[in-house]
Amino acid sequence: MTTQSAAMPAFRPGAANPALTASLLVTVIAAATIAGAWFFQLVLGIVPCPLCLEQRYAYYLAIPLGLLVVLAARGGAPRPLLLAGLAILALATLANAGLGVYHSGVEWGFWKGPTDCSGPVVNLGSANDLLSRLDTVKVVRCDEVQWRFLGLSLAGYNVLISLLMAAIAAWGFAATAKRT
Repeated sequence: MTTQSAAMPAFRPGAANPALTASLLVTVIAAATIAGAWFFQLVLGIVPCPLCLEQRYAYYLAIPLGLLVVLAARGGAPRPLLLAGLAILALATLANAGLGVYHSGVEWGFWKGPTDCSGPVVNLGSANDLLSRLDTVKVVRCDEVQWRFLGLSLAGYNVLISLLMAAIAAWGFAATAKRT
């Protein structure tokens, strides 16, 4: 062993602080995903349906919570606090994957979606206002796919991304729980 190798221990990401690594990865993935969703909406003009907007909630939770866990892990916070943050990240992203599966099933016609974005329009107002309302109301349907790549819609990609984030958070939880 040389003096230089003794002075610089091997770099092993995640080995020193798995809570930090996991929460940082989840935060970066969540931020990149939301940035992508906004790009699709604001630049490409793909308007999200109500289920798409609901799937964003987990990302809006994961970004600030992930940052808090990063700061807590860097500051040497107690293990129970780190475990709680990682558990919430894992559960929120896992639930979001479930919502994405539901939305994908609606898109593929496996089951009915919510009536506010997949069902018939029941109240169009009075007959006098009907034509003016039809010109201004644009219903984005949850059961119509606006964009696909490699056979998956954005809801399908949300499932994969959410499962990845849940797995990373669960790894961080498990690795932090067994640290001595």
